[in-house]
Amino acid sequence: MIKKLKSINLMVLAGFLGLYLISTGVSWAAFSYLGGIGTSGGGGNDLTGLARERAKIAELPKDRECPVNGGMFTKVEEDIWKERRPLTVVIENHLDARPLSGLSRADVVYEAIAEGGITRLLGVFYCGASSQDFKVAVIRSARIHFINWAAEYGNNPIFVHWGGANTECPTCPGGVKPKGTVAPEVDAYAALYKLGWTNGIYGNDFDGAKATGYPVLQRLANRLSSDPDYTIATEHTPALFIDEAYKEAAKREFAYKDENGLAWDEGFENWSFADDAPVGSPEYEKISFEFWSNKTDYDVAWEYDKASNSYKRFNGGKAFVDWEFDNIQIAVKNMVVQFVGERGPVDRELHMFYENISDGDALVFQNGTVIEGTWEKDAQLGKTKFYDEDGKEIRFVRGQIWIEAVPVGNDIVY
Repeated sequence: MIKKLKSINLMVLAGFLGLYLISTGVSWAAFSYLGGIGTSGGGGNDLTGLARERAKIAELPKDRECPVNGGMFTKVEEDIWKERRPLTVVIENHLDARPLSGLSRADVVYEAIAEGGITRLLGVFYCGASSQDFKVAVIRSARIHFINWAAEYGNNPIFVHWGGANTECPTCPGGVKPKGTVAPEVDAYAALYKLGWTNGIYGNDFDGAKATGYPVLQRLANRLSSDPDYTIATEHTPALFIDEAYKEAAKREFAYKDENGLAWDEGFENWSFADDAPVGSPEYEKISFEFWSNKTDYDVAWEYDKASNSYKRFNGGKAFVDWEFDNIQIAVKNMVVQFVGERGPVDRELHMFYENISDGDALVFQNGTVIEGTWEKDAQLGKTKFYDEDGKEIRFVRGQIWIEAVPVGNDIVY
């Protein structure tokens, strides 16, 4: 009897010891995975490891160049972005959604009309998204011109949006909207399918209306107010959580390299960059223009700040600020006016078509002056290049770049 009890006790002890070893093994494996950046398989996308490494940023020199906009960052930030790929995010600019969140951390921003003279934005987040986690809001539906710009950012950038122009209709005969409802040239979903980005929960297309939800994309009805009586239309609530997006990207095998070992920047064309070189006496300190004449809430102005050698943005007569970062006013090193052909409405849903796979005139404001030149984009996957009047490619000042896609024929006052 005693021997049997001893045997049972030994078995119980062995069982507990086995469970302990298993649990500590799992904990150690998890700790190793979460332990910091620089490990294979996306360690740089983990929140715990990121927090520890990010604490070092303030003490380090900014001596690493961002391949997207030439800005200078620390080695820790570089180590983080080198395990990731660009996030290209469709962001609305409706008056009711302002102030927006996260745009001060975008490396590049594109602005163009969606419909009815209301502009929408495409933010490119890569280097500036490395130093800390934050929200980007408000996420909105895709348009073909934003897809064309996003396609410039290497092999399969993460494309974030909430729906898009499309012909799908579950309640229509054959599941397709009647002909003429959505014109083929503006069908965003068709373009995403053709690019191969859409693959449900496995693709680099992060669509909040379909296959990407919590915790990556969340509706935040109280983003702008904690008042329980505060209300806002549902379409103005979607937000993206940056670190969660990168965790999801790694899970889908779209970290720096994809499942086939192809790096996102293999073949990527970057612009050329230069250090600040402000002119002694700024030539053009105020720039203003409209997108549509009857939509003053979307009129844009930029004011040159000599002290920081940057351009501060105003929209609808008010300072354009980042709600996520203490209402700091958006200020960029380069403000580009890209004149694009405008056509439409091209269908019954009143979609507009903007020719950004083409060429045209451009104005590049930097260093307190302006370069009058041209732009050219020869294919969807090709890079938009900007040239001066002598045909030489323009070098951007290191830092954020904001590109305004203004309809051909609009006046720019400067």
